[in-house]
Amino acid sequence: MKIALMDSGIGLLAAAAAVRRLRPDADLVLSSDPDGMPWGPRTPEYVSAQALDVARAAAAHRPDALIVACNTASVHALPALRAELEPTLPVIGTVPAIKPSVAGGGPVAIWATPATTGSPYQRGLIAEFARSVDVTEVPCPGLADAVQYADETAIDLAIAAAAARTPRDVRAVVLGCTHYELVAERIRDAVRQPGLPPVALYGSADAVAAQALRRIGVEPAPSAEPSASLAVLLSGRPADLPEAALAYAEGRLLGAVSPAR
Repeated sequence: MKIALMDSGIGLLAAAAAVRRLRPDADLVLSSDPDGMPWGPRTPEYVSAQALDVARAAAAHRPDALIVACNTASVHALPALRAELEPTLPVIGTVPAIKPSVAGGGPVAIWATPATTGSPYQRGLIAEFARSVDVTEVPCPGLADAVQYADETAIDLAIAAAAARTPRDVRAVVLGCTHYELVAERIRDAVRQPGLPPVALYGSADAVAAQALRRIGVEPAPSAEPSASLAVLLSGRPADLPEAALAYAEGRLLGAVSPAR
């Protein structure tokens, strides 16, 4: 079994680690685009073209499924990716976890990149799934880039700025960018209010990992014997995991796997 994941950068680590936890025996292909990132502020046409290149590099490794572990690529490139790769290669997109976040009521905050915040795509999801609760869209300028390069000072500053824009009474925060899941606990600490329970965080990694297994008709087997390999592609080039990836628990989990070239 082989699962490929794609993103502009290391935001794919969260979903890749989720796949690893569900199926330690799955081979992984991680395909990203350091030469062309960031994708967030680029045009839909640019994102689609870059995403297709990254996906083709992953598809050359003949995976059983491809996870688009990137909110921006899922918004702008998913139809093109599916048109080219399916039905031979199932393609699983990433959607912000707005629907489950409102199950406990509200209020809810959605942390996302400035380009996604206020976008017709995000507003449509809010209108569809969160009409009954108060929702605050919180732009997080610089946070994805800070996470990408494991810049601790920049991460702290970006999280603090976003937390200051988050209403004090929110009970749930949607992590609307896959990079943010790598610093989820730091976000939880930043928005926690004294005397109140911890704020619930909602990411997409676990859901897309489970969906990928469903699409290829296999069950989770977290106790399976770890015998998997890891292939890393940086703008199509075989490589090792970027050093910044090892700053996060998810990257260290994957880094323990034997690389495959």
